[in-house]
Amino acid sequence: MRRIDAIGIAFGVFAAGGIMYVVLQVAGLDTLKAGIWSQLLLVGGLVGWLLTYLFRVGSNNMTYNQQLKDYEEAVLQKRLEEMTPEELAQLQVEIEQENRSEADNQQ
Repeated sequence: MRRIDAIGIAFGVFAAGGIMYVVLQVAGLDTLKAGIWSQLLLVGGLVGWLLTYLFRVGSNNMTYNQQLKDYEEAVLQKRLEEMTPEELAQLQVEIEQENRSEADNQQ
């Protein structure tokens, strides 16, 4: 996210709070109650966003994690494409040996 995007979002949230305040006053609430309710709605929205953020962090469903995973897969795919058939056969033998040794260790 660019700095200007963060500034725009902050300004939008600030403006939304002011708009909610005015709408609540037009709806018939006095200034004190309209202020309390607009603050309550803004804080509730912030807490809701924070909970979704923490859930994404906890489940490793962040943009950075996905980009890193895609990059690692692309690097491995490129390395496999560059390998000769003899190297691929050797790699397959090594993988089979590791799988056998893991199966033996589990028994």
